Amino acid sequence: MKIVVGTRNPSKLRAVELAISRLFPEALCSIEGCEVESGVSAQPMSIEETRLGARQRALRALKLAKDATFAVGLEGGLDLVGTDWFECGWIVVVEGKTLKIGEGSSARTSVGPKIIDCLKSGEELGTVIDRISGTKDNKHAGGFFGLITNGALPRDESYAHGVMFAFAPFVSDSRYWE
Repeated sequence: MKIVVGTRNPSKLRAVELAISRLFPEALCSIEGCEVESGVSAQPMSIEETRLGARQRALRALKLAKDATFAVGLEGGLDLVGTDWFECGWIVVVEGKTLKIGEGSSARTSVGPKIIDCLKSGEELGTVIDRISGTKDNKHAGGFFGLITNGALPRDESYAHGVMFAFAPFVSDSRYWE
């Protein structure tokens, strides 16, 4: 089975690897990352924009690897729930032969007002977090999730849940999707 992922971000690729190892433990799988544009802003600020970014990453990755069994797009973004902001990752899986789509999301966590103010002024979460924490390129490592949980739940593990949910229509009984 060949899986192409619309990113080269090591944390996102590990999320796909973790999910695939659980969903298809006996299968021989190759997982390849490729650099594609999300087609949305560098810091998505709504569920709709984040989901669109994930979908476009998956579809664009599939165009580059037409022989892929599945293409996966992952996009992190912010969601406004009432008056509170939350960080969340959205994942889209596209089956290569049928173009059937599955979607899932990671866990969500609230984001403080100081960070939100920076994001509203046009900065990207990874840049803000690096500045505040003193880390470098944290979005390719533990990410915001890892940082605020003191490493207990890094980005790859959190996003892996969303990847598994996005694969659900392909691995579970079809009666759940009729």
